[in-house]
Amino acid sequence: MSTATNVFLGTGRRKTSTARIRLTEGSGKLVCNGRDFDNYFSHENFSKQAYAPLLTVDLREKIDVTANVAGGGVAGQAGAVAHGIARALQKLNPELRAALKKAGHITRDPREKERKKPGQPGARKRFQFSKR
Repeated sequence: MSTATNVFLGTGRRKTSTARIRLTEGSGKLVCNGRDFDNYFSHENFSKQAYAPLLTVDLREKIDVTANVAGGGVAGQAGAVAHGIARALQKLNPELRAALKKAGHITRDPREKERKKPGQPGARKRFQFSKR
């Protein structure tokens, strides 16, 4: 059985998505749910958003990322992966916190879907008003 030398874990959340991240020293391999980032995220903007914290601290080619993501859609999952990577990088090296915080990767995006209210078709939309 092989022993993992240095594994750093991080949990990221966005909308209804949750990502569990494992960082290990390596050659820059990015895997999400068993697939490469570029294959998993349908558009290249989502994959770039997912590994943005690595670019911020210039560790894209030095760290391997393994992500398990569940819930939500593609955009929420990409945001959750980015949040988890940022939190795991912070455990890897606490000095990276300032750069990650300035770039906005540490803060969880608190926006959630607003609930539908009774007596109307959506969260904000109202049924059409009829005077007569």
